[in-house]
Amino acid sequence: MAQKAVVVMGSKSDLEFCQKIQTAMSGYSIATDLRIASAHRTPEYLLKLLREYASSGDQIVVVTVAGLSDALSGVVAAQRLFPVVACPPDLDKYDLPKVFSSAYTPSDVPVAFVSDPTKAANFVAQIFALSNKQLAESILKATLDKKIQIEKLDAEINRKA
Repeated sequence: MAQKAVVVMGSKSDLEFCQKIQTAMSGYSIATDLRIASAHRTPEYLLKLLREYASSGDQIVVVTVAGLSDALSGVVAAQRLFPVVACPPDLDKYDLPKVFSSAYTPSDVPVAFVSDPTKAANFVAQIFALSNKQLAESILKATLDKKIQIEKLDAEINRKA
């Protein structure tokens, strides 16, 4: 059973933002599909794509990238097929109303909200690491390497003082 991230964007204008997620996923060797489907404009097509991924037998986490009003995250999550991570490309522009649009869904329609494309990829990797020991070890090693790097930088600064 393969693990795959599916990044669904509401329109092609979100492609560059989505490619940042895909690039970060590649650092974990997680296959990532980029798809365009709108909850507002092509809801039938969106549901068709989700059913196809559900029938694949793969472990899937969906990252939704939707500008303006984010119906995409809620519609995907409502299917209850995969974990859903909302990562809006326009948070800086819309601030708190955007958070509300993406994350405030009914209690039985869970959507995780992550504000940054690299953080979204890291979050998805952590989900997959629950059932992928090699990925879990890779994440732990990267975390340890970062700790060591910070401690070395601190030591360098304190030697100069």
